[in-house]
Amino acid sequence: MAPLIFGSIAFLHNYTDSTHCGLRISDLLNLKVGDVRDQLHINYVARKTRNRRKRRKERRFIIHPSYYDDLMMYIQDMDDDEYLFASRQKKASGEKGQPISRQMAWRMLSDIAKRFGLKDIGTHSLRKTWGYHLLLNAPPEQWGYVIALLMEAFGHESQEVTLRYLGLTQDMLDRMVLRLSFTKTG
Repeated sequence: MAPLIFGSIAFLHNYTDSTHCGLRISDLLNLKVGDVRDQLHINYVARKTRNRRKRRKERRFIIHPSYYDDLMMYIQDMDDDEYLFASRQKKASGEKGQPISRQMAWRMLSDIAKRFGLKDIGTHSLRKTWGYHLLLNAPPEQWGYVIALLMEAFGHESQEVTLRYLGLTQDMLDRMVLRLSFTKTG
């Protein structure tokens, strides 16, 4: 099978944009081939909580079937201990094969966003967009349940924090007000 045209750059974009995994970029960049090879789910401990006692727990997310085959093709010639998004440059220590940095991921995504005329896109935008669409694609009567699931997925302490994180408090209020009807119908 032919390698992807743009290597890690294109795959990073496709993976983060289409997976709907909701991972922080630091967790995504630290995934190794062995973490995903022949797996339906990926288990990880969030890097942000790795050194904390509170709320440190293993999380898991599903590898979406729509890109599973592409992922397996991408990693077919890679060793299990290689990073999915390995840097081509050597680090100051001389090590090679380390993951690309968050800053490099931001540059890649910003470049892609500019090509589509988008502004203010960052690596965290992907995580927030995943949550936003997960909620808004659910029927309104299930929003409470979905917000609770997102709260757990994001590791937030309250639903209020999750709503504010997604920028939904005003959006949701606007939608509820617009759904009000002060006239009788039928």
